[in-house]
Amino acid sequence: MQESAFRALLGHARPHRTALVAGAALSTLGGVAGLAQPLVAKSFVEALAVDEPVFRQVLLLGLLIVGGALAAAFGGYTVERAAESVVLGARRRLVARLPRLRVADLDRRPPGDLISRVTADTTLLREAATNNLVDTLVGAVTLVGMLVLMAWLDVVLFLAVLGVVAAIGLCTALVMPRIARAGKEAQEALGALGAGLERLLGAIRTVKASNAEQRETAGLESAAHGAWRAGIRAAGWGAVAGTSSGLVVQLAFLTVLGLGGARVANGSMSVASLIGFLLYLFYLVGPVAQLASGISGLQVGVVAVRRIHEVLELEPEADAAAVASPREGAEHLVPAARQAGDRGAAIAFRDVVFRYREDGPAVLDGASFDAGPGGLTAVVGPSGSGKSTLFALLERFYDIGGGSARIDGRDLRDWEPAALRRAIGYVEQDAPVLAGTLRANLTFAVPDAAPADIDRVLAQVRLTGLVDSLPHGLDTEVGHRGTALSGGQRQRVAIARALLRRPRVLLLDEATSQLDALTESELRDVIAEVAETTTVLVVAHRLSTVTDARRILVLEDGRVRAAGTHAELLRDDDLYRRLAATQMLAASSLADPVP
Repeated sequence: MQESAFRALLGHARPHRTALVAGAALSTLGGVAGLAQPLVAKSFVEALAVDEPVFRQVLLLGLLIVGGALAAAFGGYTVERAAESVVLGARRRLVARLPRLRVADLDRRPPGDLISRVTADTTLLREAATNNLVDTLVGAVTLVGMLVLMAWLDVVLFLAVLGVVAAIGLCTALVMPRIARAGKEAQEALGALGAGLERLLGAIRTVKASNAEQRETAGLESAAHGAWRAGIRAAGWGAVAGTSSGLVVQLAFLTVLGLGGARVANGSMSVASLIGFLLYLFYLVGPVAQLASGISGLQVGVVAVRRIHEVLELEPEADAAAVASPREGAEHLVPAARQAGDRGAAIAFRDVVFRYREDGPAVLDGASFDAGPGGLTAVVGPSGSGKSTLFALLERFYDIGGGSARIDGRDLRDWEPAALRRAIGYVEQDAPVLAGTLRANLTFAVPDAAPADIDRVLAQVRLTGLVDSLPHGLDTEVGHRGTALSGGQRQRVAIARALLRRPRVLLLDEATSQLDALTESELRDVIAEVAETTTVLVVAHRLSTVTDARRILVLEDGRVRAAGTHAELLRDDDLYRRLAATQMLAASSLADPVP
């Protein structure tokens, strides 16, 4: 797994290899300039010893210092620029993949954790795929070059230093797996903290209304402490690896000082050579620290790459390109292809079985019904009977586990999800409104909607007065999750957004639950009008919304136990009669069903 993750890390760096190679070359050139400085210093000392001019050595030393610094600076900038491009590429891949993942896969991952993978993990990837990779390469090249020159100056001292370096290097190698584990724990803890924050901010009103701020804060503090502990462990092992580089130089310096002094004393080594060797030891700090930092960063980066690729390797839904060229027969589901007289699509479920988890209970267990073309079909039943699940399957958020579900005689699993959804208008139970303007929300599914069409749906859902009262009309900001609107207004915006698509199938999941009685009555008339040309399915707990539906389906325990008009079900079905009695509808006057 480690090897495959490292290959994936290199894969992120590969598109930017030209810039990385250029940056590494410039950084290496800066390192080479540093390697040459002790040799020039040795020549300087030797010239002083024989009373020769040292201007050439001083000038060369100055050029090496300035030139090396400039080369290192340009190299660092080139690498940083490539690093930003690596982050951009990874984030573009993630943000392009996340909206296209299957709903079932997204259900298993907290949004906060996914956000952490797009933000924090890609930042770690940035360092690993560029700076750490270049640091490891340049540090290794510089270290090897320095050791070669030290061997050229004095083999005996070189072998002594090499023994110290090898001993510390072995200790560092033993520490690296611990750094990787600590980095993984730190990233997972950070993802858990992000998930907790997303949970809190997503239900902040409920938290405040429940006086639960202290409990939620305690939970977040616990997650923060978890991230802190994991970060401390990672920092601790990183410090061990970093300290080893300084320890190498200190032990090597003591070794060279003692052994080199003895060799100078017995005449087997010159003072100039000893000074040059000691200078190399001081310069050894840079490449050793660079190498240790690079390897440590790569260990953490490999963990980040794994987390990123856990998302990238999830199978997405059908490619959006399929919408442009749908499968044979799919074109009659595309809204633009609706013909005059089209009354909507025909829907048929036969013995449908569905579980949200393979080892979980059956939410639908042999559900069968027919709806459309055209007309209003209502779905009622106790909570948990599978009503909303029917809509999720029609939208292909999930695929059925058994039986068959068809639209216009074609199995849902044969449709490309994007092509299918273009023909369906869907109003969710909580009627989400996105941050942005009212216009952006209304035209979310039809960005190029004509002004006349927008005015039409606004009038249909009785929102014209609201728009006229807003300071900037349709271009007024509605706030985060539509907080500037009331619950009923958000529901009407969601309904208008669905109607603007001119769908062949309209799914309304508790779409009038937050409306007052007058507005609900008006929207019942709108739904009845839409049902003349569209197949409308309505999930409702308030039976007053659907008493005049052409057909009402009664769900219980994942099955359709009864179907008929309001009057027929009052007469023939005990469960429906109990539901109606609790809402005082059993004795209500019966309207004619919607055709």
